[in-house]
Amino acid sequence: MPARLRDRLFSFVKKQSPSGLLIAAVVLTVSQLSAAEKQPNQQEIQFFEAKIRPLLIKHCYDCHGADAQESGLRVDTFKGIAKGGKAGSLLVPGKPDQSLLITAVKYQASDLQMPPDEKLSKQEIEDLTNWVKMGAPYPNADLSLLRASSEKGKYDLEKERQFWSFQPVKKPALPAVKHKDWVKTPIDQFVLSKLEQAGLTPAKPADKRTLIRRTTFDLTGLPPTPEEIEDFLNDTSPQAFEKVVDRLLASPHYGEHWGRHWLDIARYADSNGLDENIAFGNAWKYRDYVVNALNKDKPYDLFLKEQLAGDLLEPAKDVAERNERLVATGFLSLGPKVLAEVDETKMEMDIIDEQINTIGVSLMGMTLGCARCHDHKFDPISAHDYYGLAGILKSTKTMEHYKKIARWHENSLATKEELKEQAEWDKKIKTEEEKIAALVKSENERLKKEGGKDFKLPKKPEPSYSKEAKAELKTLRDQVASLKKERPEVPTALGATEREIIDVPIHIRGSHLTLGETVPRHVPVVLSPQPEKPFSKETSGRLKFAEWLTSREHPLTSRVFVNRVWRWHFGKGIVATPDNFGKLGAKPTNQALLDWMAANFMEKGWSIKDLHRMILLSNTWRMSSEFNEKAATVDPDNNLLWRVDVRRLDAESIRDSILAVSDGLDLTMGGSLLTVENRAFVFNHESKDAVTYDFDRRSLYLPVIRNHLFGMFMLFDYADASVLNGNRSSTTVAPQALFLLNSHLVEEASQRMADTILSQTALSPEQKIQHLFLKSFGRLPSELEVSKSLQFLDELEKDLQAEQSDSEKRIHRSWQVLCQSIFASSEFIYLR
Repeated sequence: MPARLRDRLFSFVKKQSPSGLLIAAVVLTVSQLSAAEKQPNQQEIQFFEAKIRPLLIKHCYDCHGADAQESGLRVDTFKGIAKGGKAGSLLVPGKPDQSLLITAVKYQASDLQMPPDEKLSKQEIEDLTNWVKMGAPYPNADLSLLRASSEKGKYDLEKERQFWSFQPVKKPALPAVKHKDWVKTPIDQFVLSKLEQAGLTPAKPADKRTLIRRTTFDLTGLPPTPEEIEDFLNDTSPQAFEKVVDRLLASPHYGEHWGRHWLDIARYADSNGLDENIAFGNAWKYRDYVVNALNKDKPYDLFLKEQLAGDLLEPAKDVAERNERLVATGFLSLGPKVLAEVDETKMEMDIIDEQINTIGVSLMGMTLGCARCHDHKFDPISAHDYYGLAGILKSTKTMEHYKKIARWHENSLATKEELKEQAEWDKKIKTEEEKIAALVKSENERLKKEGGKDFKLPKKPEPSYSKEAKAELKTLRDQVASLKKERPEVPTALGATEREIIDVPIHIRGSHLTLGETVPRHVPVVLSPQPEKPFSKETSGRLKFAEWLTSREHPLTSRVFVNRVWRWHFGKGIVATPDNFGKLGAKPTNQALLDWMAANFMEKGWSIKDLHRMILLSNTWRMSSEFNEKAATVDPDNNLLWRVDVRRLDAESIRDSILAVSDGLDLTMGGSLLTVENRAFVFNHESKDAVTYDFDRRSLYLPVIRNHLFGMFMLFDYADASVLNGNRSSTTVAPQALFLLNSHLVEEASQRMADTILSQTALSPEQKIQHLFLKSFGRLPSELEVSKSLQFLDELEKDLQAEQSDSEKRIHRSWQVLCQSIFASSEFIYLR
């Protein structure tokens, strides 16, 4: 029914009777029947029989008929057409632009072209398109099948919201336990309750040396010094361990170590990777922002808001705060990018997809990216939801342009004074360039005048200029070049800002070549029980999205982060899949504990340090790694936490520890060690890597080059910077042992340590071994270990006599090998 006629009818009926509104509503509903619900007329049936059925028989029945149904698709029955195949619904009646059938026959998608051998004729494609426009008329068809097909992928939201992670976070009551004397914090009560239900008891407490070593590594990524260990051993007060925890949380090295955990899920890198591999020369500013934010205990909700919408927050109190927020938005820009993609629109949508996937997995534990091509197969996230989020990010500028080679956007961090100084330099340059232009113009006019009426100025007239003019031009140009070289560059950092506000249409099968209905910007409806107000047409919606994400009602944000912190402390999360809280993720081993901690985290103002303190001061954390055969039989994976698992140090802590105990670690904080300029190629035309890792700074500060990671990092399970990973693996492979035996890092560190030990001439050999063990393992050696070490030194020195006549060099070499043996030992790289 035409809109004009419908409106007039609606107005007329409304005036006629009190029941007019009801009648008008019925008329309106009938007028909006989709093509799928309209009974086909005889002419439309004839069109199908004359044009469409013969086409299907000729081109489709062999692979999608009664005898064969490739990809689960059958088109010789109306039921099969309505149902579609594995690739999804075949058509949307009345909407050919949104129909998979039309996409396939037009060859619009490279991965779906039907028939595969030869494209249909223009007339055949036009006939199919017209048939879908009519509503796909078919003789004696059951139209309810089409309605069911059109509703395929819709979710029962109330039912879906019953899933554990989609329910609001509620603080459960503390469970009853028998052995209340073991409980030190509420965490202990939840853990003990589960253990008692299983008939198990927690392991005995770890000894003080083990505890301080574990906790120091856990919070700072560095080993405790002998002095720190001694202070803790001598402190017999009830608050002794609490003092250790507070000291470590106040250490600047806390932010460095825990910042690295966050960078894993922020997919931090110093290059774009994927194709051209160009240097993200200013990415280090985001890394330093993260370290400083954690050291200052920035509330987690604000931490997220700054990274998603720092440029949209209320006016900053000063330039430093403004710049901090702008740097924080680098979170959206850090991802890998194909900068030489020929199809610019595809590149843009690929970058947006990477951002959506990162936000979903890192902050919400949801694989939102799966809904780019179709409704999520497992979680209640529709393509409609996906493109609602895509509109927010398409309205956000993270790229300056998409032409080869594409250029990412960087926010200016300049102060007014810096901008003023740069403007003055630009004025000087412009003045000199104007002099050059005036001189060129003067000389050209002279040449024209001297050449006469028919003279034509050559393409390159400069060789004909006077000797004096040439000399002056050279002087002026040299001056301009010098001024440009000396011109001060204002600081910038990769990040985000606003751009034209736009809503995005659904991309059928994820292709920008086949667009469906335009979707208003919105958040996933399954996570928003109350209808959201429409997003403003004035802003991208990033700030509104960030506020929604960090609201107390959001069921995922606090749960996901608390679980991540738990995983980084204990080696595995309460939810064993920290990056997936959806239906394919693991169920929590102790949901009550997770929910209590998540609720408490929000109540305490989203303080990350308070969360650490609560975990570390629990008796759960202070347990030893003592084995219990009964517990291992009942709970072999230690999901109930009857002891603390033995864990290997991560790659960074192994390297930093080797440097630290050998007095070779440079503890300077911040800045960049990247030897390649911003936006420059990491590799030259010969594929030679211009990046170096020959620094004694903490591993956090070494360059992270996508597709070409530092070798030692790759050996010890460093995160792949091209893929978000909140759950690093911990492997044991032969090359790790070979690295510890043969690398320059270990060789130089063991020599340095041998130098230090042998320089202490006042110590006996036994005391030197004690010093070595204390510094390396945080404990004194047993009498047997002292004896074995002395025996090892003696035997090795004798073996070296054949090749080394100098006694002092033999002694030094023997001690160096002993030190290297310590670095290569399990006790050095594992925590109890």
